[in-house]
Amino acid sequence: MDNRQAIGSWLSGPRAAMEDAGAEFGYRGEQLGLPESGPGSIARPGRRIGALVVDWALCVLIAYGLVTDGYDGQSTSNWALLVFFVLSVLTVGTVGFTPGKRLFGLRVVALESGRVQPVRGLVRSALLCLAVPALIWDRDGRGLHDRLAGTVEVRS
Repeated sequence: MDNRQAIGSWLSGPRAAMEDAGAEFGYRGEQLGLPESGPGSIARPGRRIGALVVDWALCVLIAYGLVTDGYDGQSTSNWALLVFFVLSVLTVGTVGFTPGKRLFGLRVVALESGRVQPVRGLVRSALLCLAVPALIWDRDGRGLHDRLAGTVEVRS
């Protein structure tokens, strides 16, 4: 193997290296019974991050304007996290999406029933606020917070 191939496989990641070696992984969401593309398919990272940015900005504005009465740095950030948690629990646990997810055409569904129950929304939101579970993904693109809550974020 030439050094350029070794560097290319390292930069592409382990999935690309395994696929080059002949392993067949299928598309993201195939093991979950979801379509490859279109409505109901696994949400891509760009849309998910965009929705998160919109939701976080909304929560910071609420904390800034209604709670801390001006920017206080750490205090505003802490209140924004609390507002984000409450917003996420109330919206995901009832209708399946936050304002940012709605804007980006995403929704959260339970794998078994297709509808997120309030307890699942609470678990998912608590883990999402910890941040680390959301940064650990499986091969289907689901974060650890989704796996533990039994949910998946899909395109609507």
